[in-house]
Amino acid sequence: MNVLAVDIGNTRIKWGYAETVEGRDSSWLRQGWVATASPADLAADWARLPASQRIVISNVAGAGVRAQVAALLPRAAAEPLWLKASAAQCGVRSSYADPASLGSDRWAALIAARHLVGGACVVVNAGTTMTVDALDGEGTFLGGCIVPGASLMRAALARDTANLAQRDGAFAYFPDNTGDAIWSGVVNALAGAVRQMVSHLEQTGAPQPVVLLSGGDAALVEPQLGGTLMLVDNLVLEGLLRITHP
Repeated sequence: MNVLAVDIGNTRIKWGYAETVEGRDSSWLRQGWVATASPADLAADWARLPASQRIVISNVAGAGVRAQVAALLPRAAAEPLWLKASAAQCGVRSSYADPASLGSDRWAALIAARHLVGGACVVVNAGTTMTVDALDGEGTFLGGCIVPGASLMRAALARDTANLAQRDGAFAYFPDNTGDAIWSGVVNALAGAVRQMVSHLEQTGAPQPVVLLSGGDAALVEPQLGGTLMLVDNLVLEGLLRITHP
């Protein structure tokens, strides 16, 4: 079965075209992305794709972008599935107060994590925002937090202070200039949110949870984390694909 998976984020629309075979791992045949502000750029790439049996989509960018992408989708044997989080799916159970209110991207990432790890893990997607979600060894989503991403943090400092305009900087343990101080503060805030969630999960009795890192800013966070790490190029797409063959 051929599947087109689409992850519509706040900054990028990422997509992958895969072949799934029962009893065997799936493989991505083509992948790509465009800016969320320019969904029409998808048309050329999608026009060259072979027919899909299934199309599955996560959208967190709002109704306007959804309508634009929907108009560009290639024909498929079945109606496109626009993912919504639920109380349980593909081996994951939700503890969210209102399961349907969880972002579809976070839900897809949790499903991917359950398939890839099969045990307790902290699921991190570092993009425009960074989500940090806890999944226990039984596949229960315990909850998670949302943190402004690196660009949002730096933009907020530049906008809301008099002397902290955006400037070049690099991470340092003991920054000695303002550019490095801002950049190091951003990285420490992101990594600290992950480490804190790992600590919370360990306190439930989970031994050394795996940290799954995905998203454009994953490389910023990775060097500041210890323990067992797994980098996944696009965890949301992996989860969307998993949904099509549970």
